[in-house]
Amino acid sequence: MMDVKQISERVEKESAIIAQIRAEAHKVIVGQEVLLDRLVMALLCNQHVLIEGLPGLAKTLSVTTLAQMIQASFKRIQFTPDLLPADVLGTQIYNPKSGEFSIKQGPIFANIVLADEINRAPAKVQSALLEAMQEAQVTIGDETFQLDDPFLVLATQNPAEQEGTYPLPEAQVDRFMMKLQVEYPKKAEEREILKRMAKSKPKLTVNSIITPQDVVRLRELTDEIYMDEKVEDYIVDLIEATRNPEDYGLDIRQFIRYGASPRATIFLTMASRAHAFIEGRGYVTPQDVKTIAPDVLRHRVALTYEAEAEEMTSEQIIEQVLAKVPVP
Repeated sequence: MMDVKQISERVEKESAIIAQIRAEAHKVIVGQEVLLDRLVMALLCNQHVLIEGLPGLAKTLSVTTLAQMIQASFKRIQFTPDLLPADVLGTQIYNPKSGEFSIKQGPIFANIVLADEINRAPAKVQSALLEAMQEAQVTIGDETFQLDDPFLVLATQNPAEQEGTYPLPEAQVDRFMMKLQVEYPKKAEEREILKRMAKSKPKLTVNSIITPQDVVRLRELTDEIYMDEKVEDYIVDLIEATRNPEDYGLDIRQFIRYGASPRATIFLTMASRAHAFIEGRGYVTPQDVKTIAPDVLRHRVALTYEAEAEEMTSEQIIEQVLAKVPVP
């Protein structure tokens, strides 16, 4: 076991890669710092991310840019209402000459899979992703195949009230470590987008700067980042407060249908370590937890009809929880 000082030294050394990734990404993407940082954190945790925002806010561009920076295989699946599970996973093909079946693997077999507009496909296609996302394996017929490492599903979706969208099943939403919300760019950023992108062929190339081996090495280092027991208790308290808010002096029970699952505890811990890493620290602070909590919890706190009638959002519930639970 390394001590905190050794971990901090290694993190400091390795965080040069993070600076490189940021600089390279900004050759193509204007602004969206939070989105890019969260995608790098997902990479460090080997977990999936759901990105929600209106069309045209560089969701897809951010994911493809990240994939280009890693020397890894990348596939894009455009989700549509007529998509079938076999279009994602692959299928068995009968060969009449040999009388045997062979397997044709689908686009899920890649290091980074962009599931574009994931909520435009019906439930049976979305549920086809569950095994791949949870166990990093795919079953076609009676054969099971392991997926590559790293394996990340980075999914984009349009807001649920948009035309032609299906709500994602709760079991699937829970498998995404984070749900990110992409906002409109600031005025100065919009000006830069205009200068850079308003051309018939904008230059959108980045250099590949890390390998899958680098990703695995950085991931192992992220797992080593020190977390004090008080910070661990703080994470457990935050999750518990979404389930039993009255124990923490919160009057929001009537708005919560159900609180965050144990996956939230696991993912909040992992994401807090990854946040410390990209900040160049070998230890987790309560502020790391507070910063990342809304992204990990916003899709895990289900609201009642009463909350929806009062136009409350899960973010507002999480804000109240973060304000009330004592920080160590």
